[in-house]
Amino acid sequence: MTTPTPPSGQPRILIVDDELIVLVGLRETLRGAGYEVMTAPNPIPALELVRAHPFSVVISDHQMPEMSGLDFLAQVKEIQPNATRILITAVLSLDTVIEAINRGEIYRFIVKPWLREELLVALKNAVHRFELICRNDQLHASTLAMNQQLSELNRSLEQQVTRVATQNSELARLNLALAQNLDHSVELCRHLMETFYPTIGSQARRAYEICRTLAATLELSADDRKTLELSAWLHDIGLVGVPRHIIRKWQNDPATLNHSERILIEQHPQLGEGLVRFVQELAGVGKVIRSHHERCDGTGFPDRLAGDEIPFLARLLSVAVGLAGRDPNPSVAIEAIKLDSGTVYDPDAVRALLRALPKTNLPKQEREILLSEIRPGMVLAKGIYSANGLLLIPEGRELSEVFIAKLKNHNRIDPISQALIVYC
Repeated sequence: MTTPTPPSGQPRILIVDDELIVLVGLRETLRGAGYEVMTAPNPIPALELVRAHPFSVVISDHQMPEMSGLDFLAQVKEIQPNATRILITAVLSLDTVIEAINRGEIYRFIVKPWLREELLVALKNAVHRFELICRNDQLHASTLAMNQQLSELNRSLEQQVTRVATQNSELARLNLALAQNLDHSVELCRHLMETFYPTIGSQARRAYEICRTLAATLELSADDRKTLELSAWLHDIGLVGVPRHIIRKWQNDPATLNHSERILIEQHPQLGEGLVRFVQELAGVGKVIRSHHERCDGTGFPDRLAGDEIPFLARLLSVAVGLAGRDPNPSVAIEAIKLDSGTVYDPDAVRALLRALPKTNLPKQEREILLSEIRPGMVLAKGIYSANGLLLIPEGRELSEVFIAKLKNHNRIDPISQALIVYC
């Protein structure tokens, strides 16, 4: 089994159909839309193409004499598991749906006859899905490499430098545009965080609003204000190298982390610093990000700094992040912050936070849930869309039992792949 990276240039599509007129029609339509297209009249030569070339999407007719489309796509899954698989069929039955899900993990069906616009929308979504999966695989591979490096506790200083260089090389793809434009760089990082783990983006927005008001309340210099605000937006960028399930465990119940998972979490401020330092203007931001999980009592991470050893802007960011990620009830969250003053948080930073809060317009706190966790009364923070981009339920809608039932029924026929985000 191979896991190819995305083809360079145009997305590459494979079409398999024993009807020449359909094959030619699809090929010309997709080439006209800017895709690189390869075709095969039956599954046998098509499998050879799959073994020889990486594909973003594989489209197959269902009814073929040598092999059914389901059988063919099941073999494609073994050879190229990341390729998005689409089945063309003239008859759409429940048995076909179940077999497609169980055997081939089909992304979606295209029913004959199809509309050209619907076909192109489906292909665009399929290519986007493939690219996201490949990027996630690369991030996962990077995480495994870093975790193994961290387990080697007796390495020399030269090996540590090599490790950092390797990590920076692996993560360089995330920083393609950072050296050209500061605003574009920050926007790229924000989009990356929200795509990878939406609630990280939500917490960053809350931390930013708190830091913006803190900077105004303390009358920070223009440079310090900008550094603090950018640090708030990007403080968790290092988490893109951590598997999502570990992040969720850390946020919900950090005591359940094992030793390796805790090491990986405690590394993310260093990774964040390394990422933002690709842009010269963000060097100061990197130092603040590195220290925002240090504690006043010296038990934080990654450097175990204490008291005034922690940069002042990092102490402000720490208390802002602490409030942004706490209980959605403001009074409960503030009391928890007060209790941690002098141990977790710098007392001066806590006092500044209390002065700034009445002037802070905090966005609602959000969290990611599974479809099975949806309950009546929850309010959507992000709209829910079908696989072909149709809005199913808009942002801000309070979910009722009727809406939940309709959503689950739709998911059985056309699985919803996006993250489900609700307000806390």
